[in-house]
Amino acid sequence: MLFGKVGVLTARGFLIKKSFSRSTKLFKYEKKMENPFYRTGRVLLNDVVNFYDKLTNPKPRRIVKGVPVHADIIIIGGGAIGSSIAYWLKEKTNPNSFEVLVIDKDLTFKNSATALSVGGLRQQFSLPENIQMSLFGAEFIRTLKDRFGPSADVCFTPHGYLMLASEEGAEQLIDNSKLQNELGAVNIVLSREQLKNRFPWINVDDVAVGCLGLEKEGWFDPWPLLQLLKKGAEEKAVQYINGEVVDFLFEKREDLVIEGIHETTLEQSNTLVVKMPNGEHKFIEFALCIIAAGADSGKVAELIKIGTGEGILSLRLPVEPRKRYVYTFDCAKDPPGLNTPMTIDHTGAYFRRDGLGGRFICGISPDSSEEPETTNLEVNYDFFHEKLWPVLAHRVPAFNAIKVKGGWSGFYEYNTFDENGIVGPHPYYTNIYLATGFSGHGIQQAPAIGRGVAEMILDGKFQTIDLTRLGFDRFILDKPLMEAQII
Repeated sequence: MLFGKVGVLTARGFLIKKSFSRSTKLFKYEKKMENPFYRTGRVLLNDVVNFYDKLTNPKPRRIVKGVPVHADIIIIGGGAIGSSIAYWLKEKTNPNSFEVLVIDKDLTFKNSATALSVGGLRQQFSLPENIQMSLFGAEFIRTLKDRFGPSADVCFTPHGYLMLASEEGAEQLIDNSKLQNELGAVNIVLSREQLKNRFPWINVDDVAVGCLGLEKEGWFDPWPLLQLLKKGAEEKAVQYINGEVVDFLFEKREDLVIEGIHETTLEQSNTLVVKMPNGEHKFIEFALCIIAAGADSGKVAELIKIGTGEGILSLRLPVEPRKRYVYTFDCAKDPPGLNTPMTIDHTGAYFRRDGLGGRFICGISPDSSEEPETTNLEVNYDFFHEKLWPVLAHRVPAFNAIKVKGGWSGFYEYNTFDENGIVGPHPYYTNIYLATGFSGHGIQQAPAIGRGVAEMILDGKFQTIDLTRLGFDRFILDKPLMEAQII
């Protein structure tokens, strides 16, 4: 044993020097401990400054440059969900009440799921939680200018969603529509004949019914939404730093008792390790940490032994990256009209217009046995020609004569357990929260997720939309929370 009782073991097995060691050469990195007298003085000074600020200046203080050694709340992941959480934590309190730090390994967000999303907004789900979150997403977009100023705009196109169902899926679609309208959505179910009259460009031979969203549905540009959330958070004194969380430090706690956990000594973490762009490692202490790292959330969770430990910690966070292709094509002859909704075929294929010309975007998820590798963002155009185009051409005869113009791919945070979001505290760690795994619909639900996490942290419970069923407990109970599939 290299250390005395003050040695700390990290998730990757690195021993960190806290007071003494026999050989510092064995360390991969070493934590520089802050002088306790200096730390006490720093904390007291911050408290005095915060108190004075509240009395004299309601506006947030200028953000301190550089990497802090402590933050009250750390959010891992600065995409739409992470930035929404940061925004709502400050929106619900005095901006100077506590320190919020957002850590992301790429603050350009050029390859983030947010930036590469097609920006759909719909309430056509079967789970009440998803319907309610997307309804709030629509309300949030409607009131952007009130929140962020007159120039705030995400280019929302209110053309709705059109979900198509076969005979086998017709009853489920009708039941879904009833629930959606009861909760505040506005959509109608159309028969085969009504579909043909309203959308003559659709081949309805194998379609029984369709559900058309009349209000609060369509699509928007995710990029300005992310920028608005990030700017709104920064204006409320949230700090963003560019870096990758690579480890957590652990300490034994004999003073903690957690219901359902029988270990007499628990491990907790209040310090994480960030690898900076220059390769340097920084240690940052926290009171509470939120994992909102998108497709990387599963890997980040493993750093804190979620999925690699014993007992409850043997249950992994089932979030993995999934690669999805988005293609663009031109339809020069008899294209669907300018008011074409985002159309979701019962095969899973989707398409919508992109601008006022004859350009469209489209996509489809591959079969589970054909999932592409997630080592790069290259686009497979053979997949379009072999899997997607035949479906499009069958549904819209005019799409027989289309020309592919381009495409892109991105990774989204796929929940392998039930393809729905994971929101709330982890059952073992008293200071670790999760907000991830939304499997393709996180961008439209980001405002509601951020508000919900802020409520749980600040109020102790969900106040507006009850997201309890989206918690980690369903993995312990082995009870998936599945969306009913429309086929």
